[in-house]
Amino acid sequence: MSNQYLVSARKYRPQTFDTVVGQSHITTTLKNAIKTNHLAHAYLFCGPRGVGKTTCARILAKTINCENISDATEACGTCATCQSFDNHTSFNIFELDAASNNSVDDIRELVNQVRFAPQQGKYKIYIIDEVHMLSAAAFNAFLKTLEEPPPYAIFILATTEKHKILPTILSRCQVFDFKRITTSDVVDHLHMVAQNESLNAEEEALHTIALKSDGCMRDALSLFDRISSFSNGDISYAGTIEHLNILDADFYFSLVDQLLIQDISAVLLNLNGILDKGFEGETVLAGLAGHFRNLLLCKEARLAKLLDVPPTQKVLFYEKAQQVSMSFILSALHLLNDAEMSYKNANNRRMHTEMAMIRLCYLQQALTPPTPHPDLEEKKNRLSELTEKSTPRANVVTAPSRKEQSAPPVENKEQETIAPPPEKVNTAEPKTKYQPTRNTGSKRLSKAMLNSNPEEILAAKKQNNTATMLTLEAAQSAYDAYLDVLYKNGNKHVTWVNMKQVQLEFLPPDEIKLICENEMTRNFLEKEHNQLLEFLRSATNTGLRLTKDVRVNTENVEQTVAELSKSELLEKMKTQNEHVHQLYQALNLSLDY
Repeated sequence: MSNQYLVSARKYRPQTFDTVVGQSHITTTLKNAIKTNHLAHAYLFCGPRGVGKTTCARILAKTINCENISDATEACGTCATCQSFDNHTSFNIFELDAASNNSVDDIRELVNQVRFAPQQGKYKIYIIDEVHMLSAAAFNAFLKTLEEPPPYAIFILATTEKHKILPTILSRCQVFDFKRITTSDVVDHLHMVAQNESLNAEEEALHTIALKSDGCMRDALSLFDRISSFSNGDISYAGTIEHLNILDADFYFSLVDQLLIQDISAVLLNLNGILDKGFEGETVLAGLAGHFRNLLLCKEARLAKLLDVPPTQKVLFYEKAQQVSMSFILSALHLLNDAEMSYKNANNRRMHTEMAMIRLCYLQQALTPPTPHPDLEEKKNRLSELTEKSTPRANVVTAPSRKEQSAPPVENKEQETIAPPPEKVNTAEPKTKYQPTRNTGSKRLSKAMLNSNPEEILAAKKQNNTATMLTLEAAQSAYDAYLDVLYKNGNKHVTWVNMKQVQLEFLPPDEIKLICENEMTRNFLEKEHNQLLEFLRSATNTGLRLTKDVRVNTENVEQTVAELSKSELLEKMKTQNEHVHQLYQALNLSLDY
């Protein structure tokens, strides 16, 4: 029996508080409670599987019954109670598996045993594992004893699902929450096991095992035993990823490089080789998302502590992170997250994975800003030349329309005055006429400037004295430049078509009236008003104002379709489009009168 093989999870199970891995906040509290004799009558240990709940319960039960507790508040291991505990012959410590003993009768039997005092030691300890499996009736039968047990009875409950415990049970226990064991703590423990077993283990291999265990020490030791048997005592990184069927970081590094250069063929061939080895597309998507997360963490120095990779790979991650933009990483994470969520609902999962990779290939191209319009730079240069050479205008000028209709300029005899706009006939109520003012070459002060202090007003006046006077040519060029911006934006094509028919009318000193042919054009102008006004002011370096007016030209109103006969309508369609005439002759059509 001495040569019987024990798995590492049992062989290296902690026997003292100091050997418990990754739960120092729990062990320190329990040791202080023993030292000060402040033991509660009921404890509840909660947490994920394999983090030491049952182990700590056994160590606590052994320590409080030890006859010679050490100065470090640890069981001596040599007294009669410690020896009986180690040999599993103790009559004072009872373990109950609630998964298989969850009925009312099982709890009644436990309650009957509590009435008898311990034969050896000071306490009778009852460890109930997976306590959440007890039935509701069993919980109710256990309530009274759990609330007021005999002074020598201590209950230690353990569970992985705290939310299933009744609130009445929780209120009667001291609750301890166990956390997942960190990767570094698991790696250190595996190093200790490897040294004791005289095994050669690479750092990257142990780190991979720790990541695969997801904070569970029991799983990590089980994987350690499997790989040591597979590799015949030589635990290497290559053998670990092969045995655990894991995609290593080198695959994802090469895949990201291919995505950045948009090499779709290489990406799909690389993906095909991985899928042929038995990997699922979901595994590839999840692993690539984790790889991009690591690259994101390397972008910020403060996030370096969150990077959970082997030390030999950290340098490579930092180097690769500098080659990838933040926008690409964030967009890739968003795309991969959507692909993972919809993976299970995909009928063809292989094609679903391939399409996700193709989207990632074109992601870099989608994030690249579009090239500017070829004529935009030329128009900007022409606009700057016009604004520099502009001089004050003394007339009300209307911009030439695209139909070559313009109003003749009004002569001005005085160079230093600005002629008022022509009076409009208004039979309802006379309006105040425009009073000519002397041209000083400066802009008007805004309300914000008038509310400022005198120093700010003087500074604004000084700046305005050097500002450019508004002219029709400058406003028209700026308006044309704005139309180019709309033309470049594919979503604004309808707006561009309507605003292209607008005429500009200049009302000195700073008003631009936009003449629309119909209400539809006016509505488009209303939507673009704020952006257009800001653009024109910036382009002309003036504080111009915009007004809008609808003027319908009734001189050349064509007949509506309703007023035309069928023959007239057909002739008009033939005149406007020669293909209609060809179609009419080819099909030998005739009108149905």
